[in-house]
Amino acid sequence: MPVGASHIRVAGRADGRKVRVGRMQRSANMARDPLAAVSTIVTPQSRPIPGRTDQVRNAAGGYVFGKDLWRKLEDFLILGTTGGTYYVGADRLTAENADVLFQAIAEDGPRVVELLTAVSTARPPRAPKQRPALFALAACYAKGDPDTRLAAKRALARVARTTDHLAQFFGYYKNLNGKATARGTAPTAGRSLRTALGSWFLAGSADDVAFKACKAAQRRTPQGERFALRDVLRIAHPVADDERRAALFGWIAGNVTDDRAREALPAVDRFLTARAVTGVAEAVRVVTEQRVPWEFLPDAMLREPAVWDALVGTVGMTALLRNLARMTRIGTLRPGREATRRAVDRLTDAAALRWARIHPMDAWLALRVYASGQARPGPRADRQTWQPVPAVLDALEETYELAFGAVEPSGRRLLVAVDSSGSMSYGAVHVGGSPVGTPYEVGCAMAVMLARIEQGGAHVIDVDTSVHASKVTPRTNLREIASWRPSGGGTDLSLPFTWAAEERMAVDGIVVLTDNETWAGRRHPAQALAAYRRSVSPEARVVVAAMTAAGYSIGDPEDGGVLNVAGLDATLPLVVNGFVRR
Repeated sequence: MPVGASHIRVAGRADGRKVRVGRMQRSANMARDPLAAVSTIVTPQSRPIPGRTDQVRNAAGGYVFGKDLWRKLEDFLILGTTGGTYYVGADRLTAENADVLFQAIAEDGPRVVELLTAVSTARPPRAPKQRPALFALAACYAKGDPDTRLAAKRALARVARTTDHLAQFFGYYKNLNGKATARGTAPTAGRSLRTALGSWFLAGSADDVAFKACKAAQRRTPQGERFALRDVLRIAHPVADDERRAALFGWIAGNVTDDRAREALPAVDRFLTARAVTGVAEAVRVVTEQRVPWEFLPDAMLREPAVWDALVGTVGMTALLRNLARMTRIGTLRPGREATRRAVDRLTDAAALRWARIHPMDAWLALRVYASGQARPGPRADRQTWQPVPAVLDALEETYELAFGAVEPSGRRLLVAVDSSGSMSYGAVHVGGSPVGTPYEVGCAMAVMLARIEQGGAHVIDVDTSVHASKVTPRTNLREIASWRPSGGGTDLSLPFTWAAEERMAVDGIVVLTDNETWAGRRHPAQALAAYRRSVSPEARVVVAAMTAAGYSIGDPEDGGVLNVAGLDATLPLVVNGFVRR
């Protein structure tokens, strides 16, 4: 039923004439009988639905469905808490999500480990940052029961895949289960922790571990403390399972010569060759002739434009996307340069993009990071700036276009509703320390991708306290979105369903991109969805994509036709595709 339809109705009389029963008479009747205002069909969002005990009050004052413990935890693992939300600051949001994590560990620690491992290892990635999963793993190890610690130990090498990840895990663990010292905090290094750290050195082949060790033998913890693999090896005392691994352990510890390590481990040989480079010409030679990874080169060489000129053609596609800003900052990529032409050629190679499985979302994020012209990789890092090269920006737009090559449409009709209320304009979503846009901009970008994938089968609207025509089309230029601003005002997320009912728009799926801070509607979204299904499309499915880890959703958890997802998930179009196809 349309929102306004309950204000005026037509009643029949015995003489055949019809009279209009207006709002005043209806209000008078309700005043005489307050119970007449209690309805499970139409309930203002400022009050919970009668009989539902699973609703909570959101930060805007409206009532929504509280997510269960495990959905809240999954949101935290995907979204993290950096930056907070429009209504909740980062400190409070972090504390609330930490409480969720510890409660989940107490309830079922091994399940926590299973969930964080699934989020961390998903391909394409589900989480833009690894830190929430590493923090959760450290908490499992510090606060879990024996079964939880055993599961965490087995998962460590899969979740902490690099030296940097291991340093973050170690730092979080010290905070959660360390002991105070004159210099700060020291870890409680019992047998269990030693075997867990040792498992990191035993996962994969000896040369695989050597490659990781060569890429980064030393990092810093989240607290800024020095973290060296040599020190970890001395704490862990892992037992080598073959001669090559024994040579690796001895080399890391300083007890095996470089020559012996070179003989046993190809990664070490390539690394030592790269580290022996003393000049730019030599660095270019080892890159072009021996194809050494860029991470093996001395830091001084990675500040040289000519070295990156050589690396443009050898680094992987993902590494190329991630280092465009660096290459621009140091001068390798400039307008009219040969290196810029070669980078553009690679970024617009459709076959290479398909082989590297570059997703349209990956390309969009790379474009927004590069176009931002700024980054701060860590809280203690200096702010970096660069002047984006127009040809590279153009190439990244083509990268985005080409990345759709292997994506198939669902073949279903979709309505995509982007929350355009004031809270969606708060702050910026950050990727790699660079601002990529507000939640509204990110929502619009996802809407563009869905519209493009569905090839005309998707209609997009904006929603605040009314429905607005969206600027999104399948051919929307991605640069345009940066200049868009949400309509602002309050939030009524029942409107996508009410509007679709009023328009008699029969769709198979409705996607809502929001922060779930709804409060202004005369009925709850779940009630409006039920009415839409009754009157228009009985089998309609709904995907609610949350932009923040607020712990609640407009989606009814008891409704099997509603899917709650969270964050900058590059697989969102595929999730929508698969869910509405069922």
